[in-house]
Amino acid sequence: MGGCGLKPLLLCSEGDPAAQASVIEVAWQEGRVVGIAPPQQQDNLAKALGQLGHRVGHPIGHRTAVVLGSGGSSGGRRWCVQPLSNLESSAEATGHWLRSLAIDPAACLHLNPLPLHHVSGLLPLVRSRLWGARLGWLPGPLLRRPRQLLRELPPHADHPVLLSLVPTQLGRLMASPEGVDWLRGCSVIWVGGAALPSPLAEAARRAGLPLAPCYGATETAAMVCAMAPQDFLEGLEGCGTPLKDTQVRIDHSTSAVEIRTDRLSPGYLHDGKLEPLTLRPEGWWRSGDGGRWEGNQLRLSGRLDGAIQSGAETVFPEQLEERLRVMAANDALPVVALLLLREADLEWGERLVALVRTEPGADIDFLLERLQRLVRTWIPAERPRRWCHCPALATNSAGKWERGRWRQWLASN
Repeated sequence: MGGCGLKPLLLCSEGDPAAQASVIEVAWQEGRVVGIAPPQQQDNLAKALGQLGHRVGHPIGHRTAVVLGSGGSSGGRRWCVQPLSNLESSAEATGHWLRSLAIDPAACLHLNPLPLHHVSGLLPLVRSRLWGARLGWLPGPLLRRPRQLLRELPPHADHPVLLSLVPTQLGRLMASPEGVDWLRGCSVIWVGGAALPSPLAEAARRAGLPLAPCYGATETAAMVCAMAPQDFLEGLEGCGTPLKDTQVRIDHSTSAVEIRTDRLSPGYLHDGKLEPLTLRPEGWWRSGDGGRWEGNQLRLSGRLDGAIQSGAETVFPEQLEERLRVMAANDALPVVALLLLREADLEWGERLVALVRTEPGADIDFLLERLQRLVRTWIPAERPRRWCHCPALATNSAGKWERGRWRQWLASN
C-alpha cells in the first residue's frame, strides 16, 4: 500500500533535468505520485491533482505513478496517469526492439534533450534505470549551437548513442554541417511527437542519418511503433511497426488509430478523481490520430479532433481562442471577433495564425501589439506566429466558425 496518504509531488519541468530526475527517483522510492508540468501549466496540474493522497484507498493512491499533460483522445488538455510499472513495460519493449537491431541496451548512452513533462522526455530516465545504461542530459539551448555541441559532446565510437528528438529539433540540427556531423555519430535517432516532414526525411536520408520514426502517446507510456533505421534509409515511409507488447489497428469508418496494450493509462485526473480511460470492446483505445497501413508500416494522416501538432506540442486552437477572448475582455480591448487557424511551418510542423476583427475606429497596430503581449507567457507552441486584421471576420448564421472559409481568406491575404 505504498503511497497511501502521501501527498503528490508537483514538479516544475523547467530547470536542471538531472536534479529533477533525482527528485523523481526519491519520490518513486517513496511510492508517491509525481505530477510534472511546465511553469505555465502548474496551476492546472495542481487543480487536477486536487486532494489526491488524502483519501486512503484512492484508485491510484497505492501506485507509484506520474501525471503528465496529454492531448487525450478527443480534444482538450487532460492530465494522464501512468504507473511506473507501465513506464517500465514500455522501456522493456524498447529494449527488445533494440536487441532486434543487434544493439545491446545496457551498452548504450541515452542522450535526452526533451523536457520531463513529455512522456518521451521521461522515458530515457526509466530506460536507463531498467537497462543499466548511461544517461546523458542534453540541454535544449545546446541544440541551437551545433558547433559547440560537436565540440562538447563529440560522437562516441566506443558505445551506441541513442537520441530522441522531435522534428523541430532535428530540423534545427540539420540546418548546419556541424549538426549533421554530430547526428551521424548516433546509432538510433527516434523522431516522434509530430509528423516528420517529407523534405526533412529526404534530407536525412541523403545525409545517411539513422532516423527511427516512431509513434506513441502519453496514454500508451510513449512509443508503440518504431521503424528500424535501415528501413528508413532504404526509403520506407511512416512510423514503423508495433512493438512486441502492442497491437495497433485502423478503424475503417473513421481512420482512427486504435491501440491495445497492457501499458495503457488507467485514466485521467480531474479534481483529484480518476476518470478511467474510455476503451472500446476488447480493450482497444481510440487515439485522436488518423492513419492507414502501407504494407506493414503505420502511416499517420493527422489529428482527428481539431488539435494541431506544433513542435511536438498538442495545441487546441478553440481552447486558446476562448482564453484569449477572456483576457482581451479583462483588458478592455476592442476585439469583436477572434479566430486561430493552423498554418504549415517547416520548422514546427504547424503554427497558429490569429485573425482579429476590431471595433470601428480602433488602433489596429496598438491592438495587435497588445494581444501579442497578453500571450507572451504562453508556451511557444501556443503563441500565434502571425496576427492579421480581418475586417469581415464573423461566424455563420448558426454561430459556427467556417474555418475552411477563413483559411481561404488567409491564403489570399
